[in-house]
Amino acid sequence: MVLAAWTRVADWGRGASPVLVLLLLLVSSGSSEDYVLDSRGGLGREFDGIGGLSGGGATSRLLVNYPEPYRTQILDYLFKPNFGASLHILKVEIGGDAQTTDGTEPSHMHYEDDENFFRGYEWWLMKEAKKRNPNITLIGLPWAFPGWIGRGENWPYDFPDITAYYVVSWIIGAKQYHDLDIDYVGIWNERPFNSKYIKLLRYTLDKAGLRRVKIVASDNLWQPVSFYMLRDSELHRVIDVIGAHYPGTHTVVDALKTGKKLWSSEDYSTFNDEVGGGCWARILNQNYVNGNMTSTISWNLVASYYEELPFGRDGLMTAKEPWSGHYVVESPIWITAHTTQFTQPGWHYLQTVGHLEKGGSYVALTDGQGNLTIIIETMSHNHSICIRPPLPGFTVSPQNATFYVKGSFSELSSLQVWYSKLDFERSNLTLFRQRAPLKLSKGAFSLELDVDEVYTVTTITTGQKGFYPEPPKSQPFPSHYQDDFDVRNPPFSEAPNFADQAGVYEYFTNSSDPGEHVFTLRQVLTQRPITWVIDAGQTISVIGNYSWTDMTVKCDVYIETPENGGVFVAGRVDRGGSPTPSAKGLFFWVFADGSYSVTADLERHIVLKKGLSGVRAREWHTLTLHIHGLVASGMLNGYPLWKDVFTFGSHNGWAAIGTRSFEPAQFDNFSVDAS
Repeated sequence: MVLAAWTRVADWGRGASPVLVLLLLLVSSGSSEDYVLDSRGGLGREFDGIGGLSGGGATSRLLVNYPEPYRTQILDYLFKPNFGASLHILKVEIGGDAQTTDGTEPSHMHYEDDENFFRGYEWWLMKEAKKRNPNITLIGLPWAFPGWIGRGENWPYDFPDITAYYVVSWIIGAKQYHDLDIDYVGIWNERPFNSKYIKLLRYTLDKAGLRRVKIVASDNLWQPVSFYMLRDSELHRVIDVIGAHYPGTHTVVDALKTGKKLWSSEDYSTFNDEVGGGCWARILNQNYVNGNMTSTISWNLVASYYEELPFGRDGLMTAKEPWSGHYVVESPIWITAHTTQFTQPGWHYLQTVGHLEKGGSYVALTDGQGNLTIIIETMSHNHSICIRPPLPGFTVSPQNATFYVKGSFSELSSLQVWYSKLDFERSNLTLFRQRAPLKLSKGAFSLELDVDEVYTVTTITTGQKGFYPEPPKSQPFPSHYQDDFDVRNPPFSEAPNFADQAGVYEYFTNSSDPGEHVFTLRQVLTQRPITWVIDAGQTISVIGNYSWTDMTVKCDVYIETPENGGVFVAGRVDRGGSPTPSAKGLFFWVFADGSYSVTADLERHIVLKKGLSGVRAREWHTLTLHIHGLVASGMLNGYPLWKDVFTFGSHNGWAAIGTRSFEPAQFDNFSVDAS
């Protein structure tokens, strides 16, 4: 290469100064930049692992309903060592009964005198993760709290002893009922922290014999928690990890001064196409290079919720069709594998990590026993934009890089190589492919690095790109669907495919009704939770295909509250998640006072029709809502109650059931026929 470059320079450079010719030679020769990886000066920070977050909004809601073998396959891609993402950490929401992004997750204590450690699917998910990787780290974090904790106020810190007891009871229940050891617990997701509460939480943990459980704070920003830790020795003592969300790969001076572990305890939150893969590759490296963060946790683990809810397809992979069995192993799974399959928590970063001369970054880690793993990324700006925070401009260009391994690694003669190329034309897309081993010459190896690539160069020989046959093809939600709630899935309290957006709907055994309605679905909350976002004043659970336009929704309903009670069935519901209060659609309501109404919105501001129905509380009734084109009609107990109501505001959306307020009510024999 050098001789060829010299010939090209000589052909037209005669008469130029020797210095200019030398510069031209160096540019033309594609000279390599040198990077030294050396353990002799000591090691960097201890690596704590890469993880995924289930919850923060019911993000794994549909996963539990997948049929086998597809559910096992999805879990293997996420957690099985040396197979797929091979995650080191699983972080879960401690359900608090409130909307937390894409739905509600049930609490283990709806009321003060109520404990049930079999609600929801997070217990099941943690056990499945542990089954595959017994060493996986488990973390719990509340987003919301049941209303009784606040004694009528939307604030958990007024009674810190009650809040601490509530959180610690979840940790105890995890062990007692599921043999799960929770390793870390957080405070309150992305909300103000309270020093008194954190100290009391540590005291309550210790008193319960849970000294091994460590505290992460504050799952928000680096400040002000690190500022106060430097000025409050007791607060500094009880916080084990400073966790920041979406730090943009950077930390702050006060956080570094604390000497504590620094984590990006929630990150990524980006559509899982190739740009999402590029975002994930960049921050996995640069969170440490720029910010000394030793763990990065993805929100979310798996996009297993209706895609039209907020942040659709923001998981490491996509599994949103339990009715078909279809799922997609997206690029972030294999980007994760570049780190997780060749490192483990307890390894240490080398001090010699950094940025590449022409853009990108490299990190190196060792287990202290002779193993070395190097991860190199060259993600370009426009192909690695995360949803937050804004990404400053930078340029990446092709480059040659030579790495010199010194110290305890100087005798290495070859290294394994795994390679990915995020090609946005998709013609050269390569994900986690093993290449021929690199031969080292005098402790050095060279790579020609293109843009948007990831390399793992390692002594570890156990890497594997796991594989299952293609899952079934994607199919829309069935246009004819029914559930009588008689068939129970014991590990879960939720009915398949219903996605609670406000309130909590659980399987219920009605022992007082020996007839048709023994097994029902019941809305169980009687008090508004301590919210994370603005919950709707009504409860609602959606189901189906968001593109549905015409539909017939039918359901048996039972109002339990004689005074002010009410329920509805609905179609064309166009909002879920945190925007749920502003949902539009067609809502057919009946109330305990014997009236009915038809509204175009959940909050009942737009009344299209109203009148008397004769419905009473504590009696079963059948509601039928029929929507076709521009008109809708409704039936009560098989007889027409209203008709020819003009529809407007929402042209398509889910079917739904719900209640007038936070009140108990039952539903049975749900069906929908749609197009």
